[in-house]
Amino acid sequence: MKIAATGLLVAMAATYFIARSLEPSYPWLAWLKAFAEAGMVGGLADWFAVTALFRHPLGLPIPHTAIIPRNKDRIGEALANFLKENFLIAPVVARRMKRLDLAGAAGRFLQAPQGEETRIRKGASRLIADIFEGLDDERLGGLVKSSIAGRVRNMEVSPLLGHALASAINEERHVPMLEAAIRWTARALDANESLIREMVKKRTNWVLKLAGIDARLSDSILDGLRKLTVEMHTDPAHPVRVRIEQALADLANDLQTKPETRARVEEWKNQLLDNRSVGLWIDTLWQKGREAIIKAARNPDAAMAGKLGEVLKSMGTSLEKDERIRGAINQFARRAIAGMAASYGSSIVKLVSDTVRGWDAQTITDRLESAVGRDLQYIRINGTLVGGSVGLLLHALDTL
Repeated sequence: MKIAATGLLVAMAATYFIARSLEPSYPWLAWLKAFAEAGMVGGLADWFAVTALFRHPLGLPIPHTAIIPRNKDRIGEALANFLKENFLIAPVVARRMKRLDLAGAAGRFLQAPQGEETRIRKGASRLIADIFEGLDDERLGGLVKSSIAGRVRNMEVSPLLGHALASAINEERHVPMLEAAIRWTARALDANESLIREMVKKRTNWVLKLAGIDARLSDSILDGLRKLTVEMHTDPAHPVRVRIEQALADLANDLQTKPETRARVEEWKNQLLDNRSVGLWIDTLWQKGREAIIKAARNPDAAMAGKLGEVLKSMGTSLEKDERIRGAINQFARRAIAGMAASYGSSIVKLVSDTVRGWDAQTITDRLESAVGRDLQYIRINGTLVGGSVGLLLHALDTL
């Protein structure tokens, strides 16, 4: 475009000098000379104006030229403020987000079995796998474990345990566990019969042993315990069973309301978290979770084809069809992004202005000229042609 604009200017100059030299012989060339003369003046003026934006014309330090290199810092500030005032303030972001249905788009994305969404999903899956494999496992694992342990340490678990136990008792979900405990007790009695007999034998004196009473005493104890487990298993209203259930109900209430019980549970929780075995268990959970994420990300089609795929597709259907869920998610997304704009808008603006300020004058000149230079050369061409047309009009007025 530079060559075209400059070529047109040179053509106007050549036409002017040719028409001027031949005008005495051909008077009608005065019209062509007027057109070429005015076009040459318009082309030169626009060349000067366009060049003065980016550099000094012909290298001469003419005042008010090389405007962009001299004002690059101010341009950076203006660009940053433009971004902030038009894109990075919370009301503007919230207003623009109202037109976006992020939840619906996510729902369609999760439901799509093939097509562009699948290609995007595969790319995103590879990115997730690369990120999890590329991050420092020891450092990242340490952060994850510290985060988990910190959240559990800061969270009071006693009320949660008490509420969960109370709910289980109210819905009789504790009954299978209680019956399982009774069956386990019965099996433990059978498995440890010899141990119980030995304990009874050690605690009886020689007179009872001589009379063989220790054996009968052991039989009585074992038979009584077996009968007790059978009765507890078959009779839901058995007194021992009722007392156990009452003890569980009292424990649920104490976990929620009794300060000393809650303090004791918190102490046990902290001791548990400080235990090295628990740390190793959390580390194992992290490693298994990380490996599962990488495996699923490396083969997203298999993940989508199984139970995970069914769950994700079901979620997609709910997101797209359920107006209440979709509205809630879109509202949350609007608030989250508007909050990010309010919190980090100034930092983004500072990043833009500092980046432009850090560029050297030649860099910003080259980048802006490559972005808008083509249109600026059209201005030179238009100036040449418009100037020539004005020259013709003025020559006509002068002739008439």
